[in-house]
Amino acid sequence: MKKRIVTILLAITVLSLSVSLAGCGKSKETVYFLNFKPESAAIYEEIAKEYEKEKGVKVKVQTAAANTYEQTLKSEIAKKNAPTIFQINGPIGYQSWKNNCLNIEDSKLYSYLSDKSLAIKGEDGKGVYGIPYVVEGYGIIYNEELTDKYFALKNRNNDYKSMEEVRSFNALKSIVEDMTAKKKELGIEGVFASTSLYSGEDWRWQTHLLNVPLYYEFSQNDDYSDPTIAGLNSKELAFRYSENYKNLFDLYTDNSITSKTLLGSKSTDDSMAEFALGKVVMVQNGNWAWSQIEKVSGNKVKQDKIKFLPMYTGIDGEENQGLCIGTENYLAINKDASKEQQQASLDFLDWLFSSQTGKKYVDEKLGFITPFNTFSESEQPEDPLAQEVVRYMNDGDFKTVPWIFTSFPGENFKKEVGSALLDYVQGDKTFAQVVTATKEKWKSER
Repeated sequence: MKKRIVTILLAITVLSLSVSLAGCGKSKETVYFLNFKPESAAIYEEIAKEYEKEKGVKVKVQTAAANTYEQTLKSEIAKKNAPTIFQINGPIGYQSWKNNCLNIEDSKLYSYLSDKSLAIKGEDGKGVYGIPYVVEGYGIIYNEELTDKYFALKNRNNDYKSMEEVRSFNALKSIVEDMTAKKKELGIEGVFASTSLYSGEDWRWQTHLLNVPLYYEFSQNDDYSDPTIAGLNSKELAFRYSENYKNLFDLYTDNSITSKTLLGSKSTDDSMAEFALGKVVMVQNGNWAWSQIEKVSGNKVKQDKIKFLPMYTGIDGEENQGLCIGTENYLAINKDASKEQQQASLDFLDWLFSSQTGKKYVDEKLGFITPFNTFSESEQPEDPLAQEVVRYMNDGDFKTVPWIFTSFPGENFKKEVGSALLDYVQGDKTFAQVVTATKEKWKSER
């Protein structure tokens, strides 16, 4: 009898242990995500719980405090249980962490990228080591209701029939100057909103506009496969496309709602209000501008009539130029993690950016503009300018201009360019002097 009881107890113990081990297997922690965005910490925790519930794999989420990510990553990456997923700040950040990044060129996540040029590749142009998961874009924003009104005029001075036919600087210049001549008929005060050159408000010209000619210059450096890295390693600036930069800057200021001598008093808020109130047709800014435009009291711009146009400057081949699209947020996989952890980490990211559950979190709670073709138009933010960024990314006829301004020497360089531009519009400097000041400040700051 005693033997029978012992045998039964032993069987129960073995069975309990088997069930316990099986349960542990279902929630085995194989993924450790070091998050960069404090504002998204609670949402990522929620995502991790949902993933464990659905897939039986535990995801540890740790979020670095604001402005401490690099420091936190340095500390965590040295530990035995290091992050399996971490983030790098673009091509420049990759230089700091390239020895820790796994080549994920064969991953599903990379295959989902609508624009493969957005990925961070090795210095030799081979391999994929960072994949963007949220992007922003900027260009020339226009009010389609006003451009349609212009194209309906019978006394137009050109043969263009819609903004879709505007694919070069010459085309843009033609319609802008004709719009200026017909301001009264269009009911506008200027074609472009104020080129804000108030101190600290000039970032759209000394950074965003300057990005275009310098992208083309650095792309011609055969020593580097990435134009941002080429810019970072350029001790001197040729400013080869300075005349192209001048082309668009002059078009803005010559056809502005505000006279050149008053631009130094104008802010970004001023130009957004001018556009929102229908006083102008166009303004240079990014997809984030919709929230500014929408909240202007008396806003006249309809959500389905706000569109983007690339920043054409007259450079050869610009007919295929798209918006300036970029990010400072790239996902990387730890090269030193186990094969099992690496695959589990990629599986988690695949689920997050391709499954219906994961995409719902990304769209509705994280609110990201994603660069992945797994998201339909209805699964992107409702912001009309965000949808325009997605449209350009998915259109194979356009080639994205990356954000190479991250390679600029620093704030002092940008301030010098902005100051020189203000002197130029006020008549205190020639544009040749602007070019000289830009080149000299690049060299001294670098």
